[in-house]
Order: sequence, then C-alpha cells, then structure tokens
Amino acid sequence: MAEAGENPLMQYMIRNPEAFASNLAQILENAGKAAAAYLRPRETGENKSAMADELTSVTKTLAQVGEWWLADPQRAMEAQNKLFGKYLDLWGASVKRFAGEEAKPVAVADPRDKRFQDPEWSQNQFFDFVKQVYLVTADWAEGLVDKAEGLDEHTKHKADFYMKQITAALAPSNFLLTNPELLRETVNSNAENLVRGMRMLAEDIEAGGGDLKIRQSDPSKFQVGKNLATTPGKVVWQNDVCQIIQYTPTTAKVLKRPLLICPPWINKFYILDLNPEKSFIRWAVEQGNTVFVISWVNPDERQSEKSFEHYMREGVLEALDVIEKATGEREVNSIGYCVGGTLLSVTLAYCAAVGDTRIKTATLFTTQVDFRYAGDLKVFVDEEQISALEERMRERGFLDGKKMSGAFNMLRSNDLIWPYFVNNYYRGKEPFPFDLLYWNSDSTRMPAANHAFYMRNCYLENKLSAGEMVVGGIKLDLGKVKIPIYNLAAREDHIAPPRSVFVGSQCFGGDVNYVLAGSGHIAGVVNPPGPKVKYQYWTNGPAQGELGDWIKSAKETPGSWWPNWMEWIRAQAPDEVDAREVGGGVLTLIEDAPGSYVKAKA
Repeated sequence: MAEAGENPLMQYMIRNPEAFASNLAQILENAGKAAAAYLRPRETGENKSAMADELTSVTKTLAQVGEWWLADPQRAMEAQNKLFGKYLDLWGASVKRFAGEEAKPVAVADPRDKRFQDPEWSQNQFFDFVKQVYLVTADWAEGLVDKAEGLDEHTKHKADFYMKQITAALAPSNFLLTNPELLRETVNSNAENLVRGMRMLAEDIEAGGGDLKIRQSDPSKFQVGKNLATTPGKVVWQNDVCQIIQYTPTTAKVLKRPLLICPPWINKFYILDLNPEKSFIRWAVEQGNTVFVISWVNPDERQSEKSFEHYMREGVLEALDVIEKATGEREVNSIGYCVGGTLLSVTLAYCAAVGDTRIKTATLFTTQVDFRYAGDLKVFVDEEQISALEERMRERGFLDGKKMSGAFNMLRSNDLIWPYFVNNYYRGKEPFPFDLLYWNSDSTRMPAANHAFYMRNCYLENKLSAGEMVVGGIKLDLGKVKIPIYNLAAREDHIAPPRSVFVGSQCFGGDVNYVLAGSGHIAGVVNPPGPKVKYQYWTNGPAQGELGDWIKSAKETPGSWWPNWMEWIRAQAPDEVDAREVGGGVLTLIEDAPGSYVKAKA
C-alpha cells in the first residue's frame, strides 16, 4: 500500500522493459489475427451483423429517457446537480485522504460484488477514487431510468436493461489500466498474460464466425457421449425434427406408465444428463421409470418451415406413438422443461380438444404458459424487434445459436460475460472446466417458423393463456386440460419468474401442484439428492391467490425436490411391470444414446 504523498502507481511500474517490448510485439501480432478473424467473414458476406439494428434500438430507447428528463428543465437541473454534488463530495473526501486524514467513502460497493474484492480497490487511493467515481455514476445513470415516470412499462424495462448493460461494460474492473489485479499481473509477467489473452481472443472470434464467442469452460475437457450425457440407452426412432431415446432400465420392476421428457430446443437436452451425479435422467431410471427423451435436431435451412405444430406432431405426438410401439402402453407420464414445457402444454390443450387421452400426468419445469410476468427476455420482445428478427431469420431459415446464447448471457452479464472477458483476454487464463458452462455454450439454432410463432404468440401476444392460440386449426383452451400437473418454479429464476409460473398454473382446468425450488432456472431444476445438495424447496398445494401469500404459509423442505416429485408420480399410478427391453423387440435400434442430433454444433 502506498504511503501518504507517494505516487500510488509506482508499484505498478514495468520492471523488465525488454521482455515487455518483446511481448508487446506478440500482442500486436495476435491483435492482427483477431482483427482478421473479425473482418474475414464480413468481407465474404458469411457474417451479416445486426449490430446496427441493435444499437438503433438502444439509442432510441435511452433517448426517450433523456427526453423525459429534458422536458422539464427544473428536474433536469436537479438530476445534474445530484451527480455533480456526489462528485464534489468524492473529491473532498479524496483530498482529505491524500492529506492523511480519515475520510468516509462516498460510495461503497456491495460486499457480494466480486469485481472490487481485491484489497487495492480500497487501500490504493487512485483505484479507490476510480471505483467510487464509477459507483456514483452507475447509480446515478440507473436512477435516471428508475425515476423516469413518463415511460411506458416496456420502454422502461428495456431502458433499465440497456443501462445496466452499459454500466456493467464500463466498470473499471474491465480495463487494464484501471484494474489493480490486471496491472499487477501484467507487470509481474512482463505482459505474458496479455500475449496469451490476445491469442485466445483471436481463437474465440474465429470460433464465433467473426463474432466473439467467449469461452466459459475448457472445451477440450468435455465430449458429449463420453463424459457428458452418458446414461445408457438407444435411439429408437428419428425424423427430421428429433430423435427419440429410450434408456436402459436398471431395476427389475418399473412403473407401468412410461415417462416422456420434452426438453427445450433452445438448449440441448443433456442439461438433464450432465454427469452421473447430476443426471435427472439417470436418477429417474434408477427410480423405476421407463424413460424416453426427445432430442431435438440442431436445425438448418432444411427445417426453416418447421413450425410449432410440426414440433408438436413430429416431436411430442410422434413420441407417444413410439412409446406405445416400444412398451405396448398408451398411457404415459410426461415432463416438459422451459419452452419444452410450453410445447407440452400446447400439446395437452390440443389433445384435450381432439380427445387424445394418452398423456395422463404432466410435470412442468420452470415453464411459462402465461407471459404477462415473463422474465427479462421480454426486453427483446416488441413489434419492431420481432419484425427485425423475422427478417434476419428469413435470410437463412434459422436463428444462429450464438444469438440466443448471447441474449441469455446478457441477462446475467456480470456473471456470464465480464468475469470471463477479464479472465480470458487480460489474465490469459483458460476457464475452469465446468460441465454446466460447457453446456451453456453448446448452443443450438432456432428454425425460423417455429421461433417466430413462439415469440409472437407467447411473448408478444400471450395468446395461449387467453385461449386464442391456434394450432392445427384448433383454438386451444388450457382450461380443458384436466390431468394432474406438477408445476415446478425456481425462486431466483430470471427467465421464467416464479410469479409467471404461479399465474400460469391457474390457467389449467385440473389439479396443479405448484412447487417452488431454491436457486434459478437451471440450478433449481438440476439439484440432485445427496450429501452435496445445495438448495431447498417449498410446497403448499395449488397455486391459489397471490404468490406472496402462498410463500408465507408454504412448507420449506431442505434438500432436493426430486424425491417429492417421485412420490407424486407414484401416487398417480403405482402399478409396476417387469423392466422392458429397449425398443421392445419391435423398433430398430438406430444408435447408442445420446444419439447424433445432440452432437451437432451450431
């Protein structure tokens, strides 16, 4: 720590100029490779950036915030004075501290904020000043949005999201000269960290086809089918929309009703089969379920016209036919996860309308059917943005997987973008091999017709809960769905918020058992029982009244909700039969699980 009056940056001076100069040359060389990787696909037309449209949306939205403040000179002046007043307070405190006096900080970072945990952020006067300038400015800028009362709800939501993205990006922890950790590491290694980082930057731009695809895990440490998605089974059916996998039984007896899992096509299904310890699929098999899983194709232009109806007919409904052929059973239990749960709910309403009674129970994991209180993805949903998205999808017939992956990462940029940006490209360190983050980066494409239907009918117009969605020429009514439903929400879910799931529970016409898990959209679901279980869950019967009241009287249970779900499943139909042969001796076994569709890269 620098003494009073001493230049606080002296400890960050370069010690070996020759080595530093040599490494600087390598940095510039790798920077050229990164620039070439960025420009090459744009020059050839392979990458048509939508950045201009995105920046236009950001600018227009934030301009409305500025217009509201400037419309009243008095409030604009008050806002300005508030910022400058904080700056003056900070300057005064800094002068006192420089003179050796005690000075209370004007702005203090949240203790949970990992960006400013290095001691130098507080001990070194220069970095403490930079940090506090940032905190004051960020708080003021975000407050401008929060207090802009004249904006409509959607515009305010977008403005808040965009402002937080900007303030997160401009944090001093993201820049070499204003981050004490990075400066120390650069000085101590003579910038070898930046040589490694710039090389990784070039590699990641190349891997992203001209866009930066930030590696969140070491991709060399994982292989689907080798150390991910390893539950034994066979692909017993396939078409140009999906493969159907049946898993090998591990118990002598199994429940008479088979179990069909409909995962989201926005991600790959092996989130439910990460490894033997975390695999819901393996655990469900071990509990005596005959498990079938839909593995969606990673679509290209050939699936451009595949709609929501195609995914229902050639996915869920065809899977029911396959299960009957393989097991002889017409009645099944079903699970849908996220948008897979939305598709399953659509299928349930369709089946109720046409008299198809094969699905006897449904379990929904973090699923929305009423999108009034949908999560932060609504930021990307309005007529202007969806029309632009549809136009881009028409060019190739699908939405590139990295676009969807980038949107999800932006929802938690301080966790999923900037820490990896700093660690990878400034510190030059490979990220830790983490299976969940490998899965998170293993993105899939979206077929144009399907994705456009989903965004318009669900997020934009909320037709399913209103009874106005039409699929297969039939207007769907969730109120006609009378089968028992186990509806799981996650307390910290920012994609399918618990309130949204709670309200959606009330759209169904039968018994809905609402269960609230701890943690978020993924960890709330992938929370296996065992000694290392992290989270809890709450139960309180059906979703009646308001969520806050439901939570107040709910029973909290430590540990995984999985056994609770299995008790519920057995209570619906406890009859057992001898374990079944995969394929039932009727279906041709195509290949080993997890199949080839899930291995296709976006």
